[in-house]
Amino acid sequence: MAYDPGAIDAALAAAVGDEPGLIAELRVAFHESAERALAQLEKASDEAEWRENAWRLKGLAASFGAVRLMALAADVADQPVGCEQTLRRLRRAVDRLA
Repeated sequence: MAYDPGAIDAALAAAVGDEPGLIAELRVAFHESAERALAQLEKASDEAEWRENAWRLKGLAASFGAVRLMALAADVADQPVGCEQTLRRLRRAVDRLA
């Protein structure tokens, strides 16, 4: 659901032009940032921390044009803290970015 390669590549190309090497590096950086955001979400101990980390992931996704990941992260913000089903869905989405 959350992998949007056309949008991500278009956003990166718009930012750096036709530089395949740089686009690849930025894609890796995006995936690593999404991994860190997900790890913080998994560690959240209360509703405020959960919501803050979900919104951080949403903002990261928005900055790279990953619209589906952005929508999923927004949905996660409204789920109970530590919801295993929600975290599994998000993990699959972030894994697809690699």
